[in-house]
Amino acid sequence: METESQRAATEREFSLQLSPTPRGARLARLLATERLRAWNVPYEAAAHVVAELAANAVTHGRVPGRDFRLRLALRSTAYDTIRVEVTDTRGDLAPETRAPDPDAESGRGLLLVEALATRWGVTREPPPRKTTWAELDL
Repeated sequence: METESQRAATEREFSLQLSPTPRGARLARLLATERLRAWNVPYEAAAHVVAELAANAVTHGRVPGRDFRLRLALRSTAYDTIRVEVTDTRGDLAPETRAPDPDAESGRGLLLVEALATRWGVTREPPPRKTTWAELDL
């Protein structure tokens, strides 16, 4: 959960609900990219993080009939930070990084998030939700 001082430091925020489908995940990346461009901040790394977290939400956090939420926040404190949050309705499944099978075509998303983000984690929300978040210092 955010503290009052974190909320006060938020200069810009963007949030929307999306369908838990591959199309919803693609739309999350496209809309995040356009929003970050409009905010005139570097968006490439954040767009990759959004894509991976949204893909995880629709692949592992999907519950039929329940959307996932994307939230972007641009904070200006001692340094500028982009915070990416993806909330899904599978609070019982926590994401974890693991070494993928070398021949696997998937399974590297959180490793990419870990490499691109300054920090990342998971916040348990009231059941049945969880929020996977990542922060990128600019």
